[in-house]
Amino acid sequence: MSTSTTPEHGKPDTASDLLTTQDGEQIPAKEQRRRAFAWQLYDVGNSAFQAVVVTFVFATYLASDFFLDPAVVAQKVDPDLVSATNPQNPAYLAAQAGSQQIMSGLDLAAAIIVAVIAPALGRSADGSKKRKLFLALFSGITIACMLAMFFVFPDAKFLLFGAALLALGKVFSDLAEVNYNAMLSQVSTKDNVGRVSGTGWGLGYIGSIVLLLVLLVLFLQDFNGDAPGIGIFGVPDGLEGQALNIRLAVVVAALWFISFVIPLLRRVPEADAPAGVKRVGFFKAYGELWKTLVWLWKNDRKLLQFLLSSAIFRDGLGAIFAWGAVLASQVYGFSGSEVIYFAVAANLAAGFGTLISGYLDDKFGPKTVIIASLVCLLVAGVVLMSTGNGKTVFWVLGLILCLFVGPVQSASRSYLSRAVPTGHEGEIFGLYATTGRAAGWIANLLYFAFITWLMQPKAGVWGILITLAIGLAIMLTVPAKRPVAKLDQ
Repeated sequence: MSTSTTPEHGKPDTASDLLTTQDGEQIPAKEQRRRAFAWQLYDVGNSAFQAVVVTFVFATYLASDFFLDPAVVAQKVDPDLVSATNPQNPAYLAAQAGSQQIMSGLDLAAAIIVAVIAPALGRSADGSKKRKLFLALFSGITIACMLAMFFVFPDAKFLLFGAALLALGKVFSDLAEVNYNAMLSQVSTKDNVGRVSGTGWGLGYIGSIVLLLVLLVLFLQDFNGDAPGIGIFGVPDGLEGQALNIRLAVVVAALWFISFVIPLLRRVPEADAPAGVKRVGFFKAYGELWKTLVWLWKNDRKLLQFLLSSAIFRDGLGAIFAWGAVLASQVYGFSGSEVIYFAVAANLAAGFGTLISGYLDDKFGPKTVIIASLVCLLVAGVVLMSTGNGKTVFWVLGLILCLFVGPVQSASRSYLSRAVPTGHEGEIFGLYATTGRAAGWIANLLYFAFITWLMQPKAGVWGILITLAIGLAIMLTVPAKRPVAKLDQ
């Protein structure tokens, strides 16, 4: 029986004690678990950017009245009613639209940049022995953007600066995730890839919960009544306090991100260049990418079909979180603190669902998890649209929706990881990112189309449900079990 000596233990391991990762490396089972856990902790760190910066804190801060002309904000006060507000004032609405135009325009530019360069960067990383280096570099730039957000003061002249940092952070966060997803093959085997992927998603949601609660206590919850300041330490807030509480919250989120990147960089080794996979430069990677697309169209259209399907339903999943807080506030009457409480509960539900789905993924396959979860999402969404606008209704059905979001995301990553040939992980996951970006307009378009048609904010949910239904329909004929693609390059 063959043996292997590991640097960590300095003693031989029998062949029966070794596991073969998806990229072909043989390592002890204990080492595989350690590498997988270190890899999963990156999801915990990245939750700081996604939950705090993109969704609940910084982006909301940029969209607030702090970054509008004070003279225009003053017009929000209804002169016919003492101390009453008129948020429908035309000048005020125009100012809000202007700030949203800046943010959405830069976000669109970020999406285009990622769509154009992600596959080539992923392909050039394959076989280069620099996958982890790229992950560290792009994550570092993302964290640098977060730290720079401390200098976005609550003034209209800082709106463009803040929106640019947000867009730049999104670009490099997405590019980092291409390499991060490609590393899944290094830390999992064919038998546990679903659990490894699902646990990573689940820990990410748990990380969001813990971090949001910490920030809520430190910087966002008012414990002081009429006294100045907010949070348990009375941190200055509002215009008078230069929104120090928000700016510090983002800095703490950046430090959180740093602390959970380190385990991956220490534990997971740089990927070796697989035999037979040639290294290509960035610009030559476009030619290789085109060859891959042509080959897939001729020989593996089902993999292309999966990429299209997942891009569409992932866009719908993103819309659930993007518009959930807006619906909670505008339609169901949630206060600001109630929105944060719901965000914590939503991440808890999504994390729990993802952790459970990882085991179901390995037992029944990722397609089964994806189909079942999408069906449950559609049913819960239809019920939500058929009921009243009470808070209890939204709490129950909103959490049910969140319960099935994570499983779809995790199982999609698991499905693709099983299908990608060794040495092409970065390239195919770059395509995964690109198709997701390319379809990123569908849910938003349908959301606003239904609002315009029916003139009710809640009506936009129908657009999200249609997006999910389209992705589900395309996914139905994707094979549940498929061989690894054989890229002829």
